[in-house]
Amino acid sequence: QVQLVESGGGLVQPGGSLRLSCEASGSIFTINAMGWYRQAPGKQRELVAHISGGGRTDYADSVKGRFTVSRDYAKNMVYLQMNSLRPEDTAVYYCNALITPTQNILQPRNTWGQGTQVTVSS
Repeated sequence: QVQLVESGGGLVQPGGSLRLSCEASGSIFTINAMGWYRQAPGKQRELVAHISGGGRTDYADSVKGRFTVSRDYAKNMVYLQMNSLRPEDTAVYYCNALITPTQNILQPRNTWGQGTQVTVSS
């Protein structure tokens, strides 16, 4: 079984920074894309940033220039550096990855972490 575990959320003032981390663990054959989503109260979950297996990145327009997604392929980790945070960035942030388990290399699994709360407030 594979799992994703996030860390790094918390309370920060507007204009501040946070760095989220997510580690994939378990019986992993390979990981393709990894990314971050967020869900604010009363809103749908939305894509924040995405990084492909080849390292190509994509961002939501609302975070471009402020957030940076990166990966450590050797450690099966993905990070989200968030700068110039705004109150509207407040949400639960979820790590997501397309993981192929060693038990069944023909069936990659879309895997989610449990989420980490980010609150931007003065």
